[in-house]
Amino acid sequence: MKKVNFNNLGYIISVSGVIVVLLWIGIFKFTPTEAKAIEPLVKNSFLMSWLYRITSVQGVSNLIGTIEIITAIALSLHFFWKKAGLIGGFLAAGTFLITLSFLATTPGVFSAVDGVPVTEFFILKDIMALGISLLVVGKSLPGDDEGKGN
Repeated sequence: MKKVNFNNLGYIISVSGVIVVLLWIGIFKFTPTEAKAIEPLVKNSFLMSWLYRITSVQGVSNLIGTIEIITAIALSLHFFWKKAGLIGGFLAAGTFLITLSFLATTPGVFSAVDGVPVTEFFILKDIMALGISLLVVGKSLPGDDEGKGN
């Protein structure tokens, strides 16, 4: 019986999960519903609010969606091409750092339910996604013999 490499299996599943989330949410950014939903987050972000001065609510959402889709594609390619991993890993890490910053910049993002502090939990998943993105960068660096291609 062949021994299962749980490190590799866990890595592939984790990165694939990030790819699916980025692709799915990236596509959804092209809808007016999602454009309106992210507006309060983006509008209150010191990193992103300036985008509304150069384009519309839908234009900003489309730009973010495009970046998320490109990131998902680069992460997918990293399994075969290490340079794509560097691009995708850094794009993903940047995306998730910005998203996590919304917790500090969006008014009313925290509240209490039955005395327990709660927040926009969909943002908290980005802590794991940030870690996975950095794993991709690490595996894609030159000299990592586990990575594929050059």
